[in-house]
Amino acid sequence: MGMRLRGTGLTDVGVTRGHNEDSFHVNNKDCLYVVADGVGGQNAGEVASRMAVEVISSHFIKSLEDEILFVGNPAKELSEETNLLASAIRLANKVVHESSRGNPALKGMGSTVVAVTLTDSGRLALAHAGDSRAYLIRKGEMFQLTNDHSLVAEQVLQGLITEDEARNSKVKNVITRALGAMPDIEVDIDEQPLEDGDIILLCSDGLTNMVDDDTIRTIIEGSENMDDACSKLIKLANKNGGKDNITALLVVADKTGLFQKLRKMFK
Repeated sequence: MGMRLRGTGLTDVGVTRGHNEDSFHVNNKDCLYVVADGVGGQNAGEVASRMAVEVISSHFIKSLEDEILFVGNPAKELSEETNLLASAIRLANKVVHESSRGNPALKGMGSTVVAVTLTDSGRLALAHAGDSRAYLIRKGEMFQLTNDHSLVAEQVLQGLITEDEARNSKVKNVITRALGAMPDIEVDIDEQPLEDGDIILLCSDGLTNMVDDDTIRTIIEGSENMDDACSKLIKLANKNGGKDNITALLVVADKTGLFQKLRKMFK
């Protein structure tokens, strides 16, 4: 029996923002899950994140079905699925960048992105750019799978500030990598082994800036199902201030044929 993924997601405008610039994509058939957090004036961030999600999902699915032009250089040590995910993000970057340059109303728009899929060998394929995050929850512990591409994250790595100082920094929203900023983008890619019952959380910083990791894990593990968990996470982020748009997407890893647990979690 092979590994399968099932996911569900929820997004909310938050308390203080006028519109929602987050977008997400759930495709349980092809095991593709994406969260994007747009940046830019007016509604440009909303356009960028939606464009990113649409291009990534379309290019990835077409790549699985047909041989199409690969964008960038593949990492030979990683699977085809991981490389196709990176290719899709690179293409999305080009589309967002060119759209930004071609329309004054969209000038300067961009988007973070974090995406996962399943490899043929049953591993988790992961790709991201920006400060939207992926976490793995396994046996009562939660691990952050992505490194933020942000100014404060770089300062922490260099030992200039502590993690506590980073959480309270006035520049914590300054990202150092985003789709659309430049003609080409460096995409961080990785693969992780999966175990039966693993939970993957993809989220925008509107969640992680408002709710700490331990509380996120406790809510997810204590919820009746994943829809309930997403709803509770967003409600708590809003209760704590809701200073940004909030997106939470949860994915459960399960062996093919063992769907009793999934029926309960996604009823």
